[in-house]
Amino acid sequence: MTILDKLKIGNKVKVNLELSKDRLTKETIEAINISSECTISDFKITDGMGIGVILNLSNGKNEWFFENEIQILDERGNIIENEVNKIRNSDYNFILNAVNNINYVPKFTSRELLNPINFITWLIVSLKDIL
Repeated sequence: MTILDKLKIGNKVKVNLELSKDRLTKETIEAINISSECTISDFKITDGMGIGVILNLSNGKNEWFFENEIQILDERGNIIENEVNKIRNSDYNFILNAVNNINYVPKFTSRELLNPINFITWLIVSLKDIL
């Protein structure tokens, strides 16, 4: 299901400013800070793979956004979570769980690592490959 199946021109969406702040002008950012709820005025093919939306901002100007930079609102103004965000959240939770379950046991103690004899041995072996 694509964004075109869920949205029509005239629907209200909310802009997630954190995902798009680096590419927007100061004037656009100020308009979104005043009201992040915008109206869809048109659709645009972004890179041949996705569909973006052109939004009418609170200052009357139009700006386009990628599909993942907006949040779909229902009739009451509540955010509807789309598949892109669900996948991203599930990937994030998977990575977070994997990182939390790592039990790292160091191979060497700090005393062994700081031993000058070990360093000189490593340096000789390393330089042998270069020279």
